[in-house]
Amino acid sequence: MSWTVPLTDVRITDEDMQAVAETLRSGWLTMGPRTQAFETAIKEWTTAEHAVAVSSGTAALHLSCAALGLGPGDEVIVPAFTFLASAHAPRYVGATPVLADVVSPEYPNLDSADVERRLTPRTRAVIAVHMCGYAAETEALRALCRARGLHLIEDAAQAFGARVDAAGTLAGVSGDLGCLSFFSKKQLCLGEGGMVLTGDRQLADRVRLLRSHAMTSGTWDRHRGHEDSYDVVDVGFNFRLDEPRAALGLSRLPRVAADIERRRATVRRYREMLKDLEGITLMWDDSAVETSSHFAFPVLFASRDARIEAERAISARGIQTTRYPALHQLTEYAPYAAPGSLPRAEAAAERHLALPLSSGTTADQIDLVVDAVEAAL
Repeated sequence: MSWTVPLTDVRITDEDMQAVAETLRSGWLTMGPRTQAFETAIKEWTTAEHAVAVSSGTAALHLSCAALGLGPGDEVIVPAFTFLASAHAPRYVGATPVLADVVSPEYPNLDSADVERRLTPRTRAVIAVHMCGYAAETEALRALCRARGLHLIEDAAQAFGARVDAAGTLAGVSGDLGCLSFFSKKQLCLGEGGMVLTGDRQLADRVRLLRSHAMTSGTWDRHRGHEDSYDVVDVGFNFRLDEPRAALGLSRLPRVAADIERRRATVRRYREMLKDLEGITLMWDDSAVETSSHFAFPVLFASRDARIEAERAISARGIQTTRYPALHQLTEYAPYAAPGSLPRAEAAAERHLALPLSSGTTADQIDLVVDAVEAAL
């Protein structure tokens, strides 16, 4: 279907294409010098002490769980309202995800009080998701994890560039490990790719080892004659980032702050136009607008039925929307929580709809979306 207003819009500049073309002409396409430069650039941009490039945000979460030594018998608390990769990652290493509720449908991030209620002697880690680019209760969760001897993993896949505390700390550098995603809809879009951030050198070294088959040297080292062979010291994975995507990241990173500010301006305009519309509840609050990096702009409808009707009516006008189910509303995760046991996450999932948002969303497109929402109501 050709949308009048698509959910998101990826714009590639001539400079981006030139950066990738130069990489293709270089003859070296796998993990190498551009990947190393991209890691350094992300490390400096986020102020993280260590940054390790990987093939996706999901790979970043998987490697974070593996680097922490999580495994069978361990429990990892994750929000019930998140993309499924947050819960898949503990299962990849044999650990068990424990679903926790969110603060409210209006603030659908992990509720630190509910996390505390779900702690058991088997709990080893908490995954805090900055949903839609809005900061989770990072300080409270960090304090809870420190007090209980737990690991905190930040799932910042949707929150590149978001600020998570009063000091202006960026998403991904507050926990033991932080996970970024560079998927097509993200603020820094490479098509695929991810990054693990950490302040712990041992964890960074462990992630670096495991991302490439647990080999003690890489092909770039051997190509330069720094190593003539390798050893394998564990069971690792093929989670490498390739050079063309690293080059694209280096090209796009200098523009990402301005892109986020354009997203923020779009959200301000949406909120101003929708704030008095009966039947719509805005999520988060105005202060959160200034700290979020705005991966998505969801709004709440009065009920599940109202959301379904609005979704159909808005789509009929050629405007693309999307939504996230709660994890236990998915077939695979139904055994992890009974219906009604996570009421705030369920309400957020059933009532919300994400409206079109990208750094290129225009004022005319916003007007078309708002008109469609008004008509749908």
